[in-house]
Amino acid sequence: MATRVQMLSQPKPNRLRYPDRHSVYWLDQLPPEKTGSTTKTELTPRWLELCRSRKFYTQVTISPVWKVSEWALKAVPSNRLCSLAQPRNPAVGWQQDHLLLAPLSRGTRTAVATSRICQLAQPKRRVLLEGSGPKPKPVPMTHIPCKASAHIELLATPKFDHPKFEGERSVGWPVSRAARNYVASPRLHELSGPKERKALFEGYNPYIVSLAARSASPSPRIQQLCLPLPRKCSSNYDGLGQIP
Repeated sequence: MATRVQMLSQPKPNRLRYPDRHSVYWLDQLPPEKTGSTTKTELTPRWLELCRSRKFYTQVTISPVWKVSEWALKAVPSNRLCSLAQPRNPAVGWQQDHLLLAPLSRGTRTAVATSRICQLAQPKRRVLLEGSGPKPKPVPMTHIPCKASAHIELLATPKFDHPKFEGERSVGWPVSRAARNYVASPRLHELSGPKERKALFEGYNPYIVSLAARSASPSPRIQQLCLPLPRKCSSNYDGLGQIP
């Protein structure tokens, strides 16, 4: 039996003898070389069936008119079929559509226009401003003047100014002597100055403890919340960090 020293003195096997090892299924010998140009595969009967082209039927389609059977000719419809075969009645309140061109009555065809209708049928007369365009031609006035009512005369009267109205104030007015000799107070000087903005946390000391915090005393509820839970304490631990 070889000793441990003889076993270690043996050279290690060359694992790089087959440098083109692309698969893990062969270790001791090269894979067989391919003789054909392509790989041949065998199809299953189902694949062969699916590979076949579909058959196109060239026969003439059946005519939509077919012979009615003898039983269909002798069939008697039931009451339900007869009720379904009846046309649906229109809804309640339905009226027939009106004609687009309704016939004119005899009174409309023989009507004579009054003087007022003739006056309204005349086109309106538009007054153009001076220099805005050519002067319009004089149009004969067919409007009959009539006396205006008292309400129209009242609305046509212009409104008068209020008795205490003093008129519009001048754009520039004199400044009083008190305003010119006024001296601003220190508070006004403070408010008129720009607001000082400090950077974030400028002048802030996180280690300063306020007087209120130093003189505060915990409440009984806070002392109760500071104690550990009873279920997490052992029998020899009194909850204050001391062992009795």
